[in-house]
Amino acid sequence: MNCEALLDWLDILHEKSQLDRVGDLAEFTLPVRMFLKAYSWRKIDPVPWATLKKPLAECRLAVVSSAGFVLTGQLPFHESIRGGDYSFREIPSDADVHQLVESHRSGSFDHTGIRCDANLAFPIRRVRELAERGRIGSINHRHLSFMGSITAPGRLIQQTAPEAARLLALDAVDVALLVPV
Repeated sequence: MNCEALLDWLDILHEKSQLDRVGDLAEFTLPVRMFLKAYSWRKIDPVPWATLKKPLAECRLAVVSSAGFVLTGQLPFHESIRGGDYSFREIPSDADVHQLVESHRSGSFDHTGIRCDANLAFPIRRVRELAERGRIGSINHRHLSFMGSITAPGRLIQQTAPEAARLLALDAVDVALLVPV
């Protein structure tokens, strides 16, 4: 599906205003359905949560996406790492969203939308609009892009997430807008 066809499809979808099926496992291939059934999903209890200490209009925000975006010139995510590439890439706040290259390894979803409009999975333009309208205080100078589809998250949890949190804390980020893909 090309970008023009996707936009046509979105217009039709908007006119219908509802989907017949959303999130039906039958949409996936048999190997993916088998994987999803057998996968040992982690349960985190209690769910980590932090209450805002000041109004959102005074907060610094960073985008954290799992779309696997990289900028031209950055190393792509490695598809060969068993369990998934647990690293992240820094995306500068002033990056041109059209320069983002999507390299998500999963074949379990249609990549057309985020390849046509990276804002679907890395909504930096919307974040800029929120800052211009005074809905958020400021935009952090860097954002983080992770690879989704991490089937063995141990290294992500033990190594990468603490480093990402350290960087955002160093930047005095109050809010991370998590965009899972």
